[in-house]
Amino acid sequence: MAVQEARQGGAVAGPHEGGCTCGDCPHGVREGHRRAVAAFLLKRDEYAAGHGVPAAVAHSASASRQWVSEELTQAAEAVAERGRAEGAAWLVRLWRRTAVVVWAGVVLLLLGQALTAIGAGWTAARSAGLLAALVVAGALTAASWFHRARGGALAPVIGEDNRLSTSRAVAASWVLFLAFAVLVLVGQLAAASGHRERDALIAGLELGRGAGVVTVLAVVCGIAVLVRRVVGLRVQGQRLQKVRAHRPRAADLLTDDAGRGSFADIQYVVISGVALVFAAVRLARRPDQLPDLPWGLAVVVLVSAATYLAGKYAEGGRPVILSVVRAREAGDLDAPIRTGDDIEIRGAGFVPVGAQGADRLSRMVVRVGAVHVHVPLVPVAGGFDNPTDALLTVPVPAEVEPGRVEVQVVTAAGVETNRYAIDVME
Repeated sequence: MAVQEARQGGAVAGPHEGGCTCGDCPHGVREGHRRAVAAFLLKRDEYAAGHGVPAAVAHSASASRQWVSEELTQAAEAVAERGRAEGAAWLVRLWRRTAVVVWAGVVLLLLGQALTAIGAGWTAARSAGLLAALVVAGALTAASWFHRARGGALAPVIGEDNRLSTSRAVAASWVLFLAFAVLVLVGQLAAASGHRERDALIAGLELGRGAGVVTVLAVVCGIAVLVRRVVGLRVQGQRLQKVRAHRPRAADLLTDDAGRGSFADIQYVVISGVALVFAAVRLARRPDQLPDLPWGLAVVVLVSAATYLAGKYAEGGRPVILSVVRAREAGDLDAPIRTGDDIEIRGAGFVPVGAQGADRLSRMVVRVGAVHVHVPLVPVAGGFDNPTDALLTVPVPAEVEPGRVEVQVVTAAGVETNRYAIDVME
């Protein structure tokens, strides 16, 4: 009782200490998730080695497999719950970090201008650049506060699957840069005293001088909108499987949902980043006009954007059942499929990208006729032997009526495969 009261008092008085695992402080959520993952991995490896199975079910391979699967499913749900709580707490903390990064950029800009002003002198363009940076930083900080529960300034670039969107991040970078460039011109225009100087600054906004950068801006923003539409339609049409991540990561900009490097994403980020650096240098050299991005470089960015869009069209695919056969162990006689037998469902795309976790694998269901069979988790050292992306093993339940029945797999993303007919004998 004293320990419980002390914990309650600590929760009210201030941040928790050391190894807190409760869910009402960020450190406790993070530590609780870490411990839950460690406990789950230990339990999975113990079951894979044949330890911890009760004697009441150990005599039956199917009963012990079902018992182990249920235990791992419950443990995986606890880990997933901890993971979601940790992800929500991480997003809440992120808005402060984004604000710190934004203002650190302003400080670096001030230091760079102060160092380059030695000998050359301080100019109105430098003052306009610093004021523009302050305006952009203030706007981003205000946006971070209003969206502090969704990741601060990064909220607009977090997709519906709770991952950082490459297309939105690239588009947001160009939008912020162009907004900063226009504000620099506005600051100089406000400080200009002569008519010729003001006319020259207004001429710097003409389309002829900034056609390249404006074209790139229009294309990357269009790509961001189009990719969202394409992904949404492909998910609704069951041609693409998407599972939600626990929290966004910086690596999402360069990888697919499974964390593997994606060529389409990498080349889009790299080429867009190089073009942005070039445009920033041009703005620093000629702050009295929009950065004149050469058409050659602009076309390179457009080709990169087209490659990224084509990659989005090409990724994914609907899961498919190719064959269903009776599972046979060593020493078994060849026989037709009967109720109580295990069947192997062979195909492709059963495990969606990013759904390799036990909590997602345990959601897979196989329809055998009118009966829904949950795919059992079969642990091995370091992972699971069932289910896999190309092979599922499930028992034929006794409720299935003998005769011709159809088999269909429902993946963790909710996508259904084709129906495959099998004959179940008495």
